[in-house]
This record gives sequence, C-alpha cells and structure tokens, in this order.
Amino acid sequence: WSSILRIESVQRRFTRMIEGVGLLPYSERLQVLQLTTLAERRSRGDLIEVWKASQGLSQLTGVLNFSRSGVNLICKPGKSKSSKINRIKRNFINERVMLFWNKLPIEVKNAPTLNSFKANLELFKSKTKAFGT
Repeated sequence: WSSILRIESVQRRFTRMIEGVGLLPYSERLQVLQLTTLAERRSRGDLIEVWKASQGLSQLTGVLNFSRSGVNLICKPGKSKSSKINRIKRNFINERVMLFWNKLPIEVKNAPTLNSFKANLELFKSKTKAFGT
C-alpha cells in the first residue's frame, strides 16, 4: 500500500494546483474534477477482471474460486503460519476483490456484456458507498 499512497499523494498535489478547485478538500476536488481515488480505480479494475473471469474471457479464470452457483467468490482455507506470506496473499486479486464482488447484486454480476457490466457497476456505486476509500 505504500506505493499506492505515494501515487495518491501525487494526485492530491496535482489537483491542488488546478485553479478554482485547489483550495477545496481532496474529496471535493475529486468530485468537481470527476476523478476517483487510486484505490477506487484499482477496485473497479479488479471487478472488471473478475467479471471477465466469470464469463471465461480472462486468464484469471483458474485463479479465482467461484461458488457452485458461479456467482459469488469464495476463499479456500489455507492460512499460513508466516505473517509475511499472509501479507503477500492479501494483495492477490482474489483476496482484494472478494468482499466487493460478493456485495454486488446479481443483475450486475450477470451483465451480458462488459459495457453493460461497467454501466451497472457505476449505477450500483452511485447508489451505495460500497467501494474505495
């Protein structure tokens, strides 16, 4: 996360330099400029990859573990005794995205096309505060 926070600080500094919004709080600057945080962009990208995997359109198909229904992601047990290994595992896509994916309504997960998935995801996101920081 340290590299993500460093990159996010670049966006914070840059948005401060934009005339008319530079004095606003960071969250308001993002709204005015129609930007998202790096964490939100990462979550969205992860969800898009999971949707592709659920449709058989991604190389991640074998990496992600879907429930028998094929709708929810599940985590296979296997906690390591090493805290370093557990820290590394948290950065894998299946660990990062599982909670977000499982919160999505079935209509979003079962979108017939990638563009409809993205549109449904944005609609769901606008109705809830389920994503990002």
